[in-house]
Amino acid sequence: MSVTDDAELSLWKYSDSLGALPDEYDGMSDEERLKRTEAALDELDDVVILGHNYQRHSVTRHADHLGDSLQLSRLAGEADARNVVFCGVTFMAETADIVTDDDQRVVMPSMEASCPMAGMAENIQVDGAWNELTEVVPGEDVTPVTYVNSYASLKAFTAEHGGTCCTSSNASDAFDWALDQGEKVFFTPDKYLGHNTLHELGYGDDDFVIWDPWEDELGGNTPDEVRDATFILWEGFCQVHERFGASDVADVRDAHPDVNVIVHPECRREVVETADYTGSTSTIIEKVENAPEGSKWAIGTEIHLTKRLARQNPDKDVFGLCGEECSDCNAMRQIDPDFLVYVLEEMRDGNIVNRIQVDEDEKRLAEKALDTMLSV
Repeated sequence: MSVTDDAELSLWKYSDSLGALPDEYDGMSDEERLKRTEAALDELDDVVILGHNYQRHSVTRHADHLGDSLQLSRLAGEADARNVVFCGVTFMAETADIVTDDDQRVVMPSMEASCPMAGMAENIQVDGAWNELTEVVPGEDVTPVTYVNSYASLKAFTAEHGGTCCTSSNASDAFDWALDQGEKVFFTPDKYLGHNTLHELGYGDDDFVIWDPWEDELGGNTPDEVRDATFILWEGFCQVHERFGASDVADVRDAHPDVNVIVHPECRREVVETADYTGSTSTIIEKVENAPEGSKWAIGTEIHLTKRLARQNPDKDVFGLCGEECSDCNAMRQIDPDFLVYVLEEMRDGNIVNRIQVDEDEKRLAEKALDTMLSV
């Protein structure tokens, strides 16, 4: 059956932690979990499951679509299903809620799946930084750009101040556009993506400063340093991609002289400089899929994508740039398959749990920032 229009909206009352499950979902065997998930889906005809590329196989095996965050959000908006189960982190589900129709409902298996990088740029901090910044340089000279890997409130802030969002694949276009609007780019929340992008555009290390919100004044910079900088990069980073180092690239080349090293642009600058290729998740997938048979690929991104590429390309040698513990995203891991069973069975019974709803004013502004990105 499908969830009816008058289905009760309910929230699980967590006791000890935000992500606690009812006891009945604890300790299920793989066989029982699979059976219950498939049984719930057999009774639901008004749901679409979206699985992010960084999710483990026990979750993505049930996904109707697999992809990156923005790609999945667009698919959510195109789906006929009223109920969208987003197996990703919070900011991704927020983006899906922004772009879907008002009668669609976006839920997450676990509300604990919150991206640490997005949490490094809370709106109250960014708003305070903007106030400080515009006391030193005119606000009309600064254009904010925010990575889509950010909360809806930050996207809304960006639109409110005339800026745009970007993805890892179109960040250079967004930076170019921003510099047509003013003299400086204020980029949040990923300093490494910002650093790699400005180098891609031909700028150097003398052209940017890092804004650390925990410093007392101007993010740890002098007024002259801020005035002289073309790019002001927020002190934030992905905790997975930040772990890769240039020594990992050197080690893998020693062990595999014929290896191709491809890394995500959220990695440190020195990793990007020593890799053979750099690109977004979709670029990494495309490179490996189109590579010659027998080629070797060391991948600098989240381990579950690497594992999936290894399974899907058995004619190539595909492995992680560093060990599994180094490149496992703990935030994505919060989307446990037990949680997926829980939200689906509740949905089957007419209850919507773990629903993500963005404030209407934030939604309107955040959508404007996303629309600007698509027009750049």
